[in-house]
Amino acid sequence: MGIQQIREAIRAHPANVSYTERGIAPLFTASRRSKLVIIGQAPGSRAEASGIPWDDKSGETLREWLGVSDEQFYDPDVISLLPMDFYFPGKGKTGDLPPRKDFAPLWHPQLLAEMPNIGLRILIGAYAQAHYLGDRQERNLTETVRSATSYLPDFFPIVHPSPLNFRWQKKNPWFAEEVLPRMRSLVAEVIDR
Repeated sequence: MGIQQIREAIRAHPANVSYTERGIAPLFTASRRSKLVIIGQAPGSRAEASGIPWDDKSGETLREWLGVSDEQFYDPDVISLLPMDFYFPGKGKTGDLPPRKDFAPLWHPQLLAEMPNIGLRILIGAYAQAHYLGDRQERNLTETVRSATSYLPDFFPIVHPSPLNFRWQKKNPWFAEEVLPRMRSLVAEVIDR
C-alpha cells in the first residue's frame, strides 16, 4: 500500500469519521524520498484550520532549531512530518488534549515502511518519546533530552518548541548550547546525503 492509499485508509477509518465528515484531512507529510522524519504530538487548532503542519510560532522555532528553510521543512522529499495523531484532539483544561493512544501504533509503521530513506527520527515531546523509546527513556523528559545523543543513530529526542517552554529553556541552558548545535549538524548531514 502506498502513502496515498494509507492516507485514504486513515480518512475512512471509523475512529476518524467525525473529522472526515467535517472535511478535515489527516495532517501529515510523507514521501518515499523523505530523508528525515519529525514526530511530534498532534496538530493544533491553527494547523488544523490552515491544513499546514506546524503553522504557528512553535513551527517557526522548530525550523530555526533544525537550521532548515521553510522550503526544506515543507518538502516531503526532504522532511516527513508525522505527529502522534494526525488530527487536532481538542482543548483540555491546561492546553490541547493528548493524542489518541492507539493512533500512532496503527498508522506510523505503515507509513514508515513506505519511507526507506529515513536517516533520522526527531522525537518532539513526551508522547513521541514514550512511544518510540519506551523503557529506554531516562526518568523524565529533561534527562531524556539531555541524553539525546545516546539514542543515535535512529532517534534524537528534543523538547517541544512551544513559546510556553521558555522557562524550561532558561532553566536548561545546555539545550541551546549543546543539544541544538548537535541536532543542526545531524539534520544537515542527513539532508545532504
